[in-house]
Amino acid sequence: MNYLLQPKKYKSLMADKGSQAIMDKTIAFFEKMGKTRITEDFNKKVWYKEFVDFIGKEQIFAKLLTPSPYGGGDPDCRWDTARNSEFSEILAFYGLGYWYCFQVSILGLGPIWMSPNEKAKKKAAELLKKGAIFAFGLSERAHGADIYSTETTLTPQSGGTWVANGEKYYIGNGNEAEMVSTLGKIKDGTDDYTFFITNYRNKAYELKKNVISHQEYVANFALHDYPITGDDILSRGPHAWDCALNTVNIGKFNIGPASIGVTEHSFYEAITHAANRILYGMHVTDMPHVKKNFVDAWLRIVGMKLYQRRATDYFRGANADDRRYLLYNPTSKMKVTLQAEEVINLLWEVIAAKGFEKDTYFSLAASDIRGPSKLEGTVHVNVQLIRKFMKNYFFNPAGYKPVTPALSVNDDLFLFNQGPTKGLGSVLFHDYKPVFEAKKHLPNVAVFIQQINLFKDLLEKAGPDKSQDMNPAFSLPLGEMFSIVVYGQLILEQADFDALDPDILNQIFDFMVRDFAGFALQIYGMHDTRDEQRGYCTKIMQIRAQGDDAQYNRVWDNYVFALNGEYAMNE
Repeated sequence: MNYLLQPKKYKSLMADKGSQAIMDKTIAFFEKMGKTRITEDFNKKVWYKEFVDFIGKEQIFAKLLTPSPYGGGDPDCRWDTARNSEFSEILAFYGLGYWYCFQVSILGLGPIWMSPNEKAKKKAAELLKKGAIFAFGLSERAHGADIYSTETTLTPQSGGTWVANGEKYYIGNGNEAEMVSTLGKIKDGTDDYTFFITNYRNKAYELKKNVISHQEYVANFALHDYPITGDDILSRGPHAWDCALNTVNIGKFNIGPASIGVTEHSFYEAITHAANRILYGMHVTDMPHVKKNFVDAWLRIVGMKLYQRRATDYFRGANADDRRYLLYNPTSKMKVTLQAEEVINLLWEVIAAKGFEKDTYFSLAASDIRGPSKLEGTVHVNVQLIRKFMKNYFFNPAGYKPVTPALSVNDDLFLFNQGPTKGLGSVLFHDYKPVFEAKKHLPNVAVFIQQINLFKDLLEKAGPDKSQDMNPAFSLPLGEMFSIVVYGQLILEQADFDALDPDILNQIFDFMVRDFAGFALQIYGMHDTRDEQRGYCTKIMQIRAQGDDAQYNRVWDNYVFALNGEYAMNE
């Protein structure tokens, strides 16, 4: 069985024919374009107009990004996180730039679908049918996504209108977005936050430049007395603030599958290249260190896919009384993206100079892979967010049950009504222990349980003091260790649904035990780590993964080396 996306043997996770058609048409579009064209366009930084025309002609964004109440009766229109994740993985498999166009359209639509402005919603639905793309005008050059410091303003005019002034920076699709959901403050004495709609065609919208050197257009634009009416106002006051953060919640989750897609295509290229190359009289893949890199990279990709798939269920099953997704979402954002970077590092160590060749997909991947971890909140921002959930996760389990797999054809409409963004410390979780206990017959799951118990003891009996808690050098590796526990929990949950080969699962926990010990070493080495904390770190580091050469070789033979020649993109 091949656990990686294989476009030429593709079978959608979605049961409905409309969704399958979207995936099949998208794959056919890219395979017809071919690798030569894709790599040349990337290297020449060509704006992907042909792709934008394709998604418009086939109504793909219209179907994927229009909630069914605004779909005009089209049975394929819905906002389905599982389907959007699958589509994201496919887009990034062919190029992260194509995915980025989708991603920033998702962000641009968030404040619209969250708005009480029905005219704006209907307009968005109509524009999607016409093939429009969208943008999210939040960031500003001087302070990035620091919403508190937003300088863009709406100034009241006579007759109940406003004029907008200000400058936005790092706005994807800002060159052609028909609706830019733009954040500002109303200068009427309230200083209220507001989201309002702008359009690149208006003469008061100055498109200044593309701030990056890439296929994507990431705009710097300025508004000069841009006229705004009541029809353009999406939200105001606390609701606008919540719309900003809740939109990022949605977009953040879309980043994980993109990272996965990049690694999968890269893996096919790397294994086929190495397996058919002879150095020093032997096949490269017969070299033990090369074999280890490939096994580790493949296992990390499978782990990413298992986690992301399971986290999707909690995202889709969320409601006002069950907000577990608020932990699993940033864990996806920081953990899956960093795992993807590690996969590319492992593969690049094998293929070396080949990874620079301009006609390879790998050269695109190597250039782009460090981007996703820096979008929608950097890694350290998401780690610190994750830490807010640590107390309840370990010490206050609730009576929730693990959610059932969510591959229904329903809309995820709660995402547009997530409510206030406060109160993260009160979010509760089901007990993580049973799913680990059920797999403790696997040696590396058993030793990982030992590490978890020591980590929990560290938190309870030798937790960080106030100065350590405020010191990122200490708090970040602590948060990373917590994230690995969460990551492992959802991997185990999904492994049951997938009937995953126990060989694979045990080998996944081999690298997780090693990773966990690595972060314990970071805490051990801090100057302000107390002796009692170092004691726990030492015990964690002394627990090692349990090797099984026969099992390792089965994974290599049956799953990893078997991908030699399995997929090559049409030239």
